[in-house]
Amino acid sequence: MSEWRNEMKTLPQMDQKTLLTDIADKKVILFFTADWCPDCRFIKPAMPTIEEKYSQFEFITVDRDENIDLCAELDVYGIPSFIAFENGQELGRFVNKDRKTQAEVENFIDSL
Repeated sequence: MSEWRNEMKTLPQMDQKTLLTDIADKKVILFFTADWCPDCRFIKPAMPTIEEKYSQFEFITVDRDENIDLCAELDVYGIPSFIAFENGQELGRFVNKDRKTQAEVENFIDSL
């Protein structure tokens, strides 16, 4: 059983090519967010529970402002958003500008 984490890893500034190289042998879900985003703050309290439930994934926070170029490369124009990858290949995305509930995020992950 994985340890419960208070805070998920934050992605440093990088481009898509570097990202795909870094996650080439991993199963990850990128969580695109920003400090100023009220809908992002709405889902953040649920993230530790979601991480615990889906411990087969490494969850990584992507600050939209810090990684604006990466967001553009990945066609992420609304936050909060989620993209899942396995071995560097996109498995699925839940990308839009709408507020997301815990149930909606879990339904997305279950659909992968």
